[in-house]
Amino acid sequence: MELTLYQVDAFTSTPFSGNPAAVCVVEQALTDDLMQAIANEMNLSETAFVRKLEDGSWHLRWFTPVAEVDLCGHATLATSHVLFEKGFISVDVPVQFDTLSGTLTVTREPSGLLVMDFPAEPATKDFSNELIDKALNMDCLKHAANRMDALAEVANEETLRGIQPDMSAIAALDVRGLIVTAPADDPELDFVSRFFAPQCGVPEDPVTGSAHCCLAPWWGERLGKTRMKARQVSARGGEVDVELAGERVLLRGRAVTVMTAQMDV
Repeated sequence: MELTLYQVDAFTSTPFSGNPAAVCVVEQALTDDLMQAIANEMNLSETAFVRKLEDGSWHLRWFTPVAEVDLCGHATLATSHVLFEKGFISVDVPVQFDTLSGTLTVTREPSGLLVMDFPAEPATKDFSNELIDKALNMDCLKHAANRMDALAEVANEETLRGIQPDMSAIAALDVRGLIVTAPADDPELDFVSRFFAPQCGVPEDPVTGSAHCCLAPWWGERLGKTRMKARQVSARGGEVDVELAGERVLLRGRAVTVMTAQMDV
């Protein structure tokens, strides 16, 4: 069987920046083992598998090199970009994805900006201050968690950029990953963040859309805003426009295809 895979840089309009994801559009369902093996072979933070359903919606699943995840923003952005760009769907029709996190809708604005309608994932749970501080080798200002990730807030962007995390300690946390965030230095931005998920085979994720489902309500409450601009300050970096919409979060971003490949399986 021959599969076509597209490698897409998400949350950027410039190749070799943002967060790369692989997208595989399939006609028939693949086995879980095969999808996991392909994701491991691609060795990107996420590989997305998407298949059209009889009702016109699309079934979407996301895999890291070592595990399936419940929600992924950048690979959803990458998948939408491929479906629109390669003519699988019309650019003026919203695409609906059936996922482990429910129905996700993505629309394409005339400018080419993609708008993802995701569930808000506020960090309302307590989480061990001691475990997070030990993992980050520092004392954080605030600590919390949602159903997927732990979150820590630090004093400023300089502190955030200088973190030298203990990956083994983060991997031992009973969560998908650890979000670390701070106010932005750039007056054009509202907040910045980094995301670590060694337990999912992703030591540091370049740009994490799903983390912004947590960061949007976190900073919206503190800043008194519903629409904000954010940057994930990883080595590659990327920007995310976030908007609170009740129990939903709108994530806006761009993507660019950098490679198309054929895989024999």
